[in-house]
Amino acid sequence: MKLFLLLCMLIPSIGISQTKNVLTTHRVFPKIDKVLEFEKALSAHAQKYHTGDVSWRVFEIQSGPDMGGYQITEGPNSWEGLDTRGNLGEAHTADWHKNVAMYLTERQSVTYAVYEDSLSTVAVGDYADKIQIDHLYPKMGSSDEIRKILAQRRKVWQATGLSVAAYSINASGPPQFSLVIRFKQGLKEKTPGFRKPFKSTYEGIFGANTFEEHIKGIKEHSNEVWSELLFLRKDLSSK
Repeated sequence: MKLFLLLCMLIPSIGISQTKNVLTTHRVFPKIDKVLEFEKALSAHAQKYHTGDVSWRVFEIQSGPDMGGYQITEGPNSWEGLDTRGNLGEAHTADWHKNVAMYLTERQSVTYAVYEDSLSTVAVGDYADKIQIDHLYPKMGSSDEIRKILAQRRKVWQATGLSVAAYSINASGPPQFSLVIRFKQGLKEKTPGFRKPFKSTYEGIFGANTFEEHIKGIKEHSNEVWSELLFLRKDLSSK
């Protein structure tokens, strides 16, 4: 009986600690004259070494300052899972360095992104092939204020049917929230009139003349906001 009660007490903590809500993104940039060779090598590497918790979804970056690069997304995983991931073995590491990295420039970045369910309108694993990432950088000490603002925006996204996965960036540079708009119906969702305008929906929820205060809050508490489009490359991703 005592053992049963002890197990019952442990279940909640086990469930929390093993939550798979962490994405790892690795951005790489192939040499301009070696793109085809890079893609062939990357696809072969993904098929051979990246399955299960280390599966890859590879996106080609279509716009913004990183246009021409590729985002390799792994996960979601738990922090505990990342603890034991390691380098996936000597053969994996050798294949990357000998067959893939040779086609890359020195430019790259790695980001850990934690999925925020309370700020999102779509599940962490409910993906789309075409996405827009809005990068929002809070001012020092303003992360909580930006989180409140995003909670307000979530109500508007829900009202308009916009699929947004919100992430807080962890140990990967300055404080940042990444808002991933998943275009389930394609880029036509960006067409004016496809959805009710954000401003009128916002004021319909929070009251007349509240939108200007909302924008003022973003300006007051953020350093920078910028966006980019990414398209999934299924041919380069794990099968």
